[in-house]
Amino acid sequence: MSAHIAVLTNPSAGKGRAAHASDAAIERLRAAGADVRAYSGASADDTARLAVLALEEAPTALVVIGGDGTLSGILKVATGASVPIVFVAAGTGNDFARALGLPLDDPGQAAMLALNGRPRVVDVGEVHSGGAVRPFLTIAALGFDAKVTDRTDRLRWPRGRLRYYLALVIELVRLRPMAFRLSLDGEPERDAPGTLIAVGNTASYGGGMPICVGAEPDDGLLDVVQVRALGRLRLLRVFPRLLRGSHLTLPEVTYRRARTVSVSEPDLVVYADGERVATGECTIAVRAASLTVMVPAR
Repeated sequence: MSAHIAVLTNPSAGKGRAAHASDAAIERLRAAGADVRAYSGASADDTARLAVLALEEAPTALVVIGGDGTLSGILKVATGASVPIVFVAAGTGNDFARALGLPLDDPGQAAMLALNGRPRVVDVGEVHSGGAVRPFLTIAALGFDAKVTDRTDRLRWPRGRLRYYLALVIELVRLRPMAFRLSLDGEPERDAPGTLIAVGNTASYGGGMPICVGAEPDDGLLDVVQVRALGRLRLLRVFPRLLRGSHLTLPEVTYRRARTVSVSEPDLVVYADGERVATGECTIAVRAASLTVMVPAR
């Protein structure tokens, strides 16, 4: 009897790349003899609804095609099921796939992990704020980097990377120290003024920027990196070190591991897996060993 594989696609992910990736993945799985049942969501809510329907059919694996935000959007459903996830990265950053060593440029090969991969149990991060809980897989960004992402999302011109660069310039002009209040693992809350805080389940965000270099998605801990208050010129000098992952030894950078991180700041904006998830205050926690993902066999 052929394996029943559910394929769930967010066709708008990666500026339409997910739709093409879905065709390649389904073709490859069917050529291998799998019984493929395809689902395509028209929105985030629709994708989450279809994930429930797909899992009710008890597939041997759920193939999710899209970006990091697509997968994090169905985590509440996926973590409550016993069905392993096969992630075909077709987004902009693809940092979760990078962390697990998943194929980035061959959707057919990535989808075939449903048949020839091995299961790896990973942690899931959670952002608690305003009575809501938003799960994430990669990094929660708080501070300058989150503001640049937020500004990029709000700009309507120019297109592509130029919009990001314009947002970066605007936020550099507006740069000021953020009055973070910070508590790790229930310690007394303390003032921790700084430029940014990154809380990582994995190492990178933004398509490979290793802000939480060394973070592992299955160690039951969150990696917490804070960059202290910097002036514009110093931030520009530090930025290349952030891109290379050689920043943890800088005197302006502090690094710890924790299970819970509470942060507040009047102007706080929080992004996780590329999505805006909180403002003002939040507590970030880790749910250890809560998601099974198929990865390449050793």
